[in-house]
Amino acid sequence: NSTSALGRTAQRNERLRNLLNDFSDPRLDLRPSRVGNLDIIGNAYEYLIGRFAAGAGKKAGEFYTPPEVSILIARLMDPQPDDRICDPACGSGSLLIRCVNEIPGRKGAVYGQENNGATWALAKMNMFLHDVDGAVIEWGDTIKAPTLLDRDGTLMHYNVVVANPPFSLDKWGAEVAQKDKHQRFWRGVPPTSRGDYAFLTHMVETTFADPAENGRVGVVVPHGVLFRGGAEGRIRQAFIEENLLDAVIGLPANLFFGTNMPAAILVFKRHKADDTVMFIDASREYEAATLQNRLRFTDIDRIVAVYHARAFVDGYAYCASADEVRGNDCNLNIPRYVDTFEPELTVDLGPVAQEIVEIESRLARAQRDMARNLQELGLDAQ
Repeated sequence: NSTSALGRTAQRNERLRNLLNDFSDPRLDLRPSRVGNLDIIGNAYEYLIGRFAAGAGKKAGEFYTPPEVSILIARLMDPQPDDRICDPACGSGSLLIRCVNEIPGRKGAVYGQENNGATWALAKMNMFLHDVDGAVIEWGDTIKAPTLLDRDGTLMHYNVVVANPPFSLDKWGAEVAQKDKHQRFWRGVPPTSRGDYAFLTHMVETTFADPAENGRVGVVVPHGVLFRGGAEGRIRQAFIEENLLDAVIGLPANLFFGTNMPAAILVFKRHKADDTVMFIDASREYEAATLQNRLRFTDIDRIVAVYHARAFVDGYAYCASADEVRGNDCNLNIPRYVDTFEPELTVDLGPVAQEIVEIESRLARAQRDMARNLQELGLDAQ
């Protein structure tokens, strides 16, 4: 209905008529019997959302997570049939869809909440076009007024909780957290000007506590979350003391629309097998592109393999014990654990000095030749 983008009523009607005629052409046969299991319409919609995000600048970060990052988080979470999956800051819903695609038979219960009404509509349409039947996508503020509730009014709980929430959200609702009826902030209330730990706390609190349900969280955060002190430091320490933190994965810079800063993925798990924390520095694992850097599928494969192996990889990964993390005052800054220092190459000054002498000799000969040529032409060498 946009006059500025699509013209007056007659022009808009003509565009719609042409679109319907194009799709009614028998040559454009998108039936599964012809195209197989390809989700043509859903993938086209995702493509258009991505193209819109590319032109939306900083605002794109509010609703769009790059598909490679979504795939990485989905694979780290390893959702299983009949799992409950939630994204409390779902944007256009792409991360939820990637998680569903990881489930054999795509059989899982999907939930999401989004604060922006227009973006919430994108998510609803995205679920419909990707055939995610029964997805419950709510409109509202997850922190101030969570709407994904059980019949008794308590928070719903999930096997998998994933999100790419807004980075360091100002005025996120600290005044509500002080008297939160769902008692999510018992570890502490995050600073008013940075809501990162509000989302982390909400996500951890909405995972199933029952060991049989295997509650786990995968969330994108800015690097400040790893080391900032004060209330955030105390909440981070509580997560570590409860043995909830499972991995810290550093991502390359310039992956996300709206910011060129690097980010990290935090993985939390209930009832871990040990008290270790896996640190992976994948900040140099990417393909450079014109607008945004991209994780390659080989990069994703490597991150997932090393995460599950929990092995030491020189300059890339380290599995730290809880005591080591405590010894670092619960600072999760990745270089404290993964040594990415690259020594400078040793230079043999002898050959370098000889090369300088030869260059100077060639330069002197060239200058003499130039002076002689100028003299023959009757020109002043100066």
